[in-house]
Amino acid sequence: MKIKVCGLRDSDNIKAVAGIRPDYMGFICYDRSARFIGAMEDDELVNISTDIAKVGVFVDEDADTISKLIYKYKFDAIQLHGSESPEFCGMFKHEVEVIKAFGVDENFDFTQLKAYKNNVNYFLFDTKTAAYGGSGKTFDWTILDKYTLDVPFLLSGGLSLDNLEEVKQIKHPAFYGVDLNSKFEVSPALKDINKLTQAFTTINTFNSNEVRS
Repeated sequence: MKIKVCGLRDSDNIKAVAGIRPDYMGFICYDRSARFIGAMEDDELVNISTDIAKVGVFVDEDADTISKLIYKYKFDAIQLHGSESPEFCGMFKHEVEVIKAFGVDENFDFTQLKAYKNNVNYFLFDTKTAAYGGSGKTFDWTILDKYTLDVPFLLSGGLSLDNLEEVKQIKHPAFYGVDLNSKFEVSPALKDINKLTQAFTTINTFNSNEVRS
C-alpha cells in the first residue's frame, strides 16, 4: 500500500514530511484551496529526494499553466481534481504520471471511468463535496466493489488514525494506496509529523503482513 501525503506548503514541514519517506507528496496548485502553494520557491520542491514522487494537484487548470508548473517544480505526477476530460488527461501522460480524482457518493457511476482507462495511470477516489478534496469526510468504502477496471486507485477522504485499521478490510485488487491530508494537520497545509509517523507505522504493518501472507 503506497502512501501519499497531500497539501503541503511550509518549507520546514515539507522537509520533515520528506524525512518520514512517503511515496508521494502532493502540492495543491489551486488558488481556492486553503492549501494553495502560492508563489512557493521551486527549490523547496526540487530538492526533495528523487525517490519521493512530487505531485502537482490541479482543478480545471489550462494545459499551458500545468505544463509550466510541471517544469518549474519538476513534478513527477499530476493529480487532476476537476472535470478534466479523458483527452485532456492523456495530453500529459507522456511526461508525468497522471492521477484523475473523482468525488464519490452512493450515486457515483463507475462506468464513466472506462473512457479514462488509457489516459491515466491511477484514479483517486475522494468523498464528493462542493469543494475539491480536503473535506475530512469519508464515504462508504463498500461502493468500491462496483469498480471493475484494473487501473490502480488511491483512497482519499477523511482518512485518520481512527479509521486506518478499517482500510485493511479493503481487498480490491486495484487498491494501490492512501492519500493523507486534513486529518493529519495542525492547521491547513501544516502536517502533524507525530500523527503521520503513527499512520506510517500502521500502514507499514499492513504492508509487512501482506508480504508474509
